[in-house]
Amino acid sequence: MRRGEVAVTGLGLVTPAGTDIGANWSALRAGRSLAAEDPSLAGLPVDFSCRVPDFDPAAELGPRLSRRLDRFTHLALAAAYRAVADAGLERTAGLDERTGIVLGVGSNSLETYVKEFCRLGDGRPTAVSPLALPRSVPNMVAGEVGMSLGARGPNFTVASACASGATAIGMARYLLLAGACDVVLTGGSESARSRMTATCFAQMRALSRRNDHPQVASRPFDVDRDGFVLGEGAAVLVLERIDHARNRHARIRALLRGYGASADAHHPTAPHPHGTGAEQAIRAALADAGFGPRDIGHVNAHGSSTRAGDAAEAAALRRVYDGAPPAVTATKSVIGHALGAAGAIEAAFTVLALERQEVPPTANLLRQDAGLELDIVTHRPRRTPMDAAVSTSFGFGGQNTALVFHAS
Repeated sequence: MRRGEVAVTGLGLVTPAGTDIGANWSALRAGRSLAAEDPSLAGLPVDFSCRVPDFDPAAELGPRLSRRLDRFTHLALAAAYRAVADAGLERTAGLDERTGIVLGVGSNSLETYVKEFCRLGDGRPTAVSPLALPRSVPNMVAGEVGMSLGARGPNFTVASACASGATAIGMARYLLLAGACDVVLTGGSESARSRMTATCFAQMRALSRRNDHPQVASRPFDVDRDGFVLGEGAAVLVLERIDHARNRHARIRALLRGYGASADAHHPTAPHPHGTGAEQAIRAALADAGFGPRDIGHVNAHGSSTRAGDAAEAAALRRVYDGAPPAVTATKSVIGHALGAAGAIEAAFTVLALERQEVPPTANLLRQDAGLELDIVTHRPRRTPMDAAVSTSFGFGGQNTALVFHAS
């Protein structure tokens, strides 16, 4: 095995761009935001989001299971089923005690908790559902996936805010390289569309206020950006030890070669203004992969569309790449910000970009901020010969994560 090689053999995507790989890639290539008015947020200061279209949990999971679980677990199970099928594991004995589950969740089901707290606050403790905890606590998303698929290996979730999904992928890689597992299903899931979540972010002034024009609200690196757009979704990647994947003649979509993480140690919600923690994580991922900056042909940026976040990330990228970063895209401009799932979704998109040798455009970038000198792909996809690509993810608490993927 060469340095740190882990195979990506399956992808499962359930996002506002669709519930299959083809629909997701087509929507990214089109470069148009999927934000729209959200009836569940009516009357709030920000009343739009990016929603997974035509997703019926009862049809996906069966009525009994769908009633027992919350939406973030619905999305995770649907993505896991798709990933396992994509990896061809349904036809093997691969899901056993050597199969782990590591998923990222930024929060938990605030929607369920709000309902149950209201019952308790009304003096009706006996009306509180006995399922309130097992359907809502973050670890249960990994537990439910493991139970559903019969995976009996290490099973846990990680929480590093909006870097959670990417952090989970890094942890899964560690399990494989340590020999603790042959296969790990990893990624993240989140539904950020609860009224409490929307209200909290609006109060923090983190969300775009373009209620009249939601489709142009998410505009990473644009001079007129004013915040992100709430989203939802899940992505699950099937990772395998390279020898295990080859022994079962699996299709290898890409190799996960590097993982880097850091903490800003600066502020609860704001990034370090110079992006020093982000830079540290990217450099650590490159070193882990055994690559130099010039080996990277594409960056899927965190690109949240916040003023401070985009500026810090751009500064970090320019220093890492000595003033000339490779082709950059920010896919939150199309599907919104899925919080704890965002890093996993963007990791999957990075794998697809490597496979197709193409970088999808960033939506709504009309006037690039003059202080953010990056080579950002806009308007149409760009054919980009590349051997390796980086996906970056950052979150509250100064959490920074970077992943390096290599073409198979």
